[in-house]
Amino acid sequence: MADQSIPEAPTPRTPGTSKTSGTSQASGTSGSSETALNDGVSENAVEGAAEKAAVNEGISRRSLLGTAGATGLVLGAAGGAVGYAARPAEATPLTSLGAGQVMFHGKHQPGILQGLQARGHVVAFDLAAGAGRKEAAALLRRWSETAGRLMAGAAAKQDDTDVARDAGPSSLTITFGFGHSFFARTGLEKQRPVSLDPLPDFSSDQLDKARSNGDLWVQIGADDALVAFHALRAIQKDAGQAAKVRWQMNGFNRSPGATAHRMTARNLMGQMDGTRNPKPTDNDFDQRIFVPESGSKDPAWMANGSYAVVRRIRMLLDDWEQLSVKEQEDVIGRRKSDGAPLSGGTETTAMDLEKTDKAGNLVVPINAHARITRPDQNGGAAMLRRPFSYHDGIDTDGVPDAGLLFICWQADPLLGFVTVQRKLDRGDALSKYIRHEASGLFAVPGGAAEGEYVGQRLLEG
Repeated sequence: MADQSIPEAPTPRTPGTSKTSGTSQASGTSGSSETALNDGVSENAVEGAAEKAAVNEGISRRSLLGTAGATGLVLGAAGGAVGYAARPAEATPLTSLGAGQVMFHGKHQPGILQGLQARGHVVAFDLAAGAGRKEAAALLRRWSETAGRLMAGAAAKQDDTDVARDAGPSSLTITFGFGHSFFARTGLEKQRPVSLDPLPDFSSDQLDKARSNGDLWVQIGADDALVAFHALRAIQKDAGQAAKVRWQMNGFNRSPGATAHRMTARNLMGQMDGTRNPKPTDNDFDQRIFVPESGSKDPAWMANGSYAVVRRIRMLLDDWEQLSVKEQEDVIGRRKSDGAPLSGGTETTAMDLEKTDKAGNLVVPINAHARITRPDQNGGAAMLRRPFSYHDGIDTDGVPDAGLLFICWQADPLLGFVTVQRKLDRGDALSKYIRHEASGLFAVPGGAAEGEYVGQRLLEG
């Protein structure tokens, strides 16, 4: 869980603007309905008050209710993209976070540059016995078509489940990648990137092989749980007889608009998680995160792609929560309240690694997580973190099975994740309170152009 800041979430598109996958998040205060419900007022009472207010102001009831939970958001309609929503043609279009839309086709695949999403699923597939390159190409073609339709707010082409019928696109993203084993299964070993070599073993690893790796990997994210689940079912159904699910993990983040102002996310330890994430405005952002179009050791089909490291990191919350706030802050190296470094300032203030207290002790402990993961302590190594929290219930011994679905992106895993994780292995104070239980590394090709499917340049090259 390296100390990196989260990218900003996309702003819902307003009428007349271009459909982009921007990276700025517009979050605001919780809506009136949420506040009322928290105060014990019934949902019917809230809707009744909203309807009365709408009549007084000349605003449609649906339009007002659509924005009730998203005060402060930059709102707008998704036009034809929400045609799947169950509404008459003359009705007011969706004007809440459900209207947010991310484009499927583009230079990079969706689900990398967008901000953290409220709900996510990550799932790995293995090709079926006897399935090879031909079947894989057909599958990626089906998946790409389905992803394009669902991300535009339309129904799946066949056997749609209607789960998302009443919702807009909700900033849905669907991302596809290839595991190390995929290339042998399809006879494409010569096209397998060197960067996809298996990750080394680490001291905190207690990996479950059944929940690690896989031939194919899919990441799904959305600002609505039903929209995300709808996409998951569609992808699973599209796999048909060509591939079977190897493992699936489900995660969540804070919902857009749940805080009074835009802020870095918190993880299940209560810590701000993601303060130093590289930003697209950084001069070297593309160099660190994406494979270049030329001059790379990677094969040509990986141009504009990236490598995703996926780790299921169990948080030992019972042990962690026994620590005092001061002890927790010393483990991380930052204040729990606002994410500021222990050396002083605000969340974005540069950490003073040499500052000492009156007794001559380092203010930021030598083994603090935030100190160890700094790029300037790791030869400039950096990765774009885009995780989800997870909670899978309680173990038989009463211990919560909860933690982080750690997902990070980089142009070269050896220079990104591996470099930082090796440093953490040598003495990170946080290692005592976490356990890596599953792992995967996937090559995620660049985005598909109009008329293409993801991976076409590999499978038909």
